[in-house]
Amino acid sequence: MASIGRALRRPWIVPFYVVVFGFLLSRLPLYVGFDPAKSTAPTRLDLPFYYPLLVAHILFGSVAFVTASIQVWPWLRNRNPKLHRISGRVYVLGGALPAGLAILTITPFLTHGPGQKAGNALLGLLWLGTTIVGFRRARQGRIVEHREWMLRSFALCFSILASRFWLGPAILWLEPEVFTMGVDGPPAVQDQVSTLTSWVPWVVNLLIAEWFNHRARYKALGRQAAKRAAAQTGVAQDAVPPVASGSPAVPTGAAVLERPAPDPVP
Repeated sequence: MASIGRALRRPWIVPFYVVVFGFLLSRLPLYVGFDPAKSTAPTRLDLPFYYPLLVAHILFGSVAFVTASIQVWPWLRNRNPKLHRISGRVYVLGGALPAGLAILTITPFLTHGPGQKAGNALLGLLWLGTTIVGFRRARQGRIVEHREWMLRSFALCFSILASRFWLGPAILWLEPEVFTMGVDGPPAVQDQVSTLTSWVPWVVNLLIAEWFNHRARYKALGRQAAKRAAAQTGVAQDAVPPVASGSPAVPTGAAVLERPAPDPVP
């Protein structure tokens, strides 16, 4: 019953895992065989290193997906901190860092113009940067800052998944002609769609992460203010001297109201 209660308090957990692992199961089989013909991402067969690095990015990125999903599970973080630390190290060293380096290596050779290249390059740099800073904050024992930076890293990690949610509305708003021409239309349209794909998902995710961080800081400040107020109230109560035994009590409240009125002055 306790587990059911925790799940009800966090109703996003089960749908989140269903979406993450459903995405991995639908995409990984296309790349584990190292067959460029099955790739849904554009490939450069004229560059021998391009496809192996693309596959490396996807495989290491899948490791980052799984371990990040473990990291955001509050129950595991609180009940099994050792597994939380281990999965965190795997996320950093076996997921985010190699996946980020792989995508940065092939970014200059992308085929849909400078907008796509700039978006992917900035995403890769931010993913590496937030991950490294978050890892260092954990090593330094600065846990609050560690959680903030890792939340940013996770937001960037899941940007490819978020593109399935944010990209449609973004295209409808910014490039509605895509719905009439199709993504396989003229090269200019393909470049525009690729540019939106390279920017919108991670920017929106990062904004959401910053909102969560701001809310957490605001709540922490509220708790600190409440503790200070409670402490000051306790000090004020301790400062009031107790009534000595045998001394007349100071009338308060109803006792004051019940005191008879003084006789009028003649």
